[in-house]
Amino acid sequence: MIIAIFLGLAIGIALGFAFNFSFPTEYAFYITMALLAALDSLLGAARSHLEGKYNNLILISGFVVNAVLAGMLTYLGDLLGVPLYYAAILVFGGRLFNNLAVIRRIIIDRYIRKKSNKENR
Repeated sequence: MIIAIFLGLAIGIALGFAFNFSFPTEYAFYITMALLAALDSLLGAARSHLEGKYNNLILISGFVVNAVLAGMLTYLGDLLGVPLYYAAILVFGGRLFNNLAVIRRIIIDRYIRKKSNKENR
């Protein structure tokens, strides 16, 4: 499953570079927040897969809700003249680092267990 996630990400990045999309600079914060929400969802899915708790419905609903929430915070902040997108950056950024740390620990623990089992044989 993780291979499919990263394969989809790689295809999306390749398509983004292959087709020359350009957006007005007014949308820069919205696009940034959408990318941050997408990365948060992908790392959350990878973490839950490694923990054996992966659910496709949770991934898709989390992706949509995170993207909508980040977009709403950014839009509301633009209307009020307050940088509310910082809240999304703080929350999603924190979750990104937390998920990455858990993924790293799971992979290292599995490696150590596998190495220990080979030495005990």
